Amino acid sequence: MEEFFGSYKNQILATVITLAVIFFLKYLLDKTIRKIGSISNIVEARTILITKYVSFLFFLISVGIIAFIWGINFQEVGLVFSSIFAVIGVALFASWSILSNVTAGVILFFSFPFKIGDRVKILDKDIEAEEPYLIEDIKAFHISLRKENGELLVYPNNLLMQKAVTLVYESEETPDGSEET
Repeated sequence: MEEFFGSYKNQILATVITLAVIFFLKYLLDKTIRKIGSISNIVEARTILITKYVSFLFFLISVGIIAFIWGINFQEVGLVFSSIFAVIGVALFASWSILSNVTAGVILFFSFPFKIGDRVKILDKDIEAEEPYLIEDIKAFHISLRKENGELLVYPNNLLMQKAVTLVYESEETPDGSEET
């Protein structure tokens, strides 16, 4: 064991430093995301979802950095990963809309001017509704909208970013001025 630590002390030290920096940056970014979520009155579930995406990204970055520190032969690993990514690429190409919905969900988290409880109209020719929809939930792939009659519309996030959306009124008050529950 002593021989291992003696031979690889630089790599071990660099790995520990890298992990410490990654965990510190992840902590700061998680704290920032939670602060943005609380300032914007975003539901906690959406905030947790975005922090999971950030955690996964930091995991991938740290694996790449640690692989570089330990001197993994990237030509051999590159051949394996290129084969894997070719198969995954074909699968993702077939389901590109899933990826665009997730990306739109992340973008909507940081810049969406509406929140759960607001009433909105989506100006889409495929949606024939005169009355506004109540935003019930905003998930990674879609937004759940409900009509006054109880009808539920599940609308993809990527389309929500492409269509014009009108805020009819915010969740704090209804059109007649009374408080919403």
